[in-house]
Amino acid sequence: MSQTRILVTGGAGFIGSHYVRTLLGPLGPDDVSVTVLDAFTYAANRASLDEVADSPRFRLVVGDICDPDVVGPLIAEHDQVVHFAAESHVDRSLSSSAEFVRTNVMGTQVLLDAALQHGIGTFVHVSTDEVYGSISTGSCSEEQSVNPNSPYAASKAASDLLALVYHRSHDLDVRVTRCSNNYGHHQYPEKIIPLFVSLLLQGRKVPLYGDGMNVRDWLHIDDHVRGIELVRTRGRAGEIYNIGGGTELDNRRLTERLLEACGASWDQVEYVTDRKGHDRRYSVDWSKAHTELGYKPQKDFTEGLAETVAWYRDNRDWWEPATTEADGPATGTPAC
Repeated sequence: MSQTRILVTGGAGFIGSHYVRTLLGPLGPDDVSVTVLDAFTYAANRASLDEVADSPRFRLVVGDICDPDVVGPLIAEHDQVVHFAAESHVDRSLSSSAEFVRTNVMGTQVLLDAALQHGIGTFVHVSTDEVYGSISTGSCSEEQSVNPNSPYAASKAASDLLALVYHRSHDLDVRVTRCSNNYGHHQYPEKIIPLFVSLLLQGRKVPLYGDGMNVRDWLHIDDHVRGIELVRTRGRAGEIYNIGGGTELDNRRLTERLLEACGASWDQVEYVTDRKGHDRRYSVDWSKAHTELGYKPQKDFTEGLAETVAWYRDNRDWWEPATTEADGPATGTPAC
């Protein structure tokens, strides 16, 4: 049986590693092999790939997507690319945007150039609902214009447009996904759910932005990975597909659930100054992915959140080093 050779960028990160574990796990397809390309910046973790490290269909390459000397030869050996690699923490982008432009825009351009040069079959570009910006009502369809409000979101919007132009200009098979807020196990503790859980489990206070009424749609990592795989295998070239989770919560209600799950009280919540350009509400319309690909979120949020908290409770050795006062994000504020 011939195998589809997939290059997964950022495959040691939160979403990328789960995608790799899913593809190479017992319920994944047996006709694919995976090479992970990851620079192992702060949010990547080699241990997230331990489950598949011994698979004969797995290979790990440490390298930078901005380096054409690394990217070109690798893409030449593969049939498809699933591109997760990105700087993704909004707060970091507000304090220093250069790395976001470099990785998210220039890195994507290097990958696209190599894909075009070597005739890659399918290029799945994984993006975010943050490119649409804040909306007060309704949900954004794929036809909605991008309107980013942070350097991170702007860099992702730029990379989306660049990827789509390679389809229009060069007929490269590019497919773009835009997801809502992800949660689940193996997430670096800087985003609101893993940050709050890790701090609460240590008996520490959690920082809640502004009035806590910013609304997000929550997408479990299992559903996101399933959506990406549907786009890879059934999607159409040149198309954008929204992948949503179906559970909208404001941050105050989310915090209430996390306090309850961790056996903590509101005494451990500290309201902090809202961040600049903080989007009030995100919501994506994922009916296109449902109609064309059969996508539908399956993970119940209450169940998924309980499983997530349990994982962090049972795997302190994975996340605890990242929450030290010296070098972790625990003294900062959550991206949400």
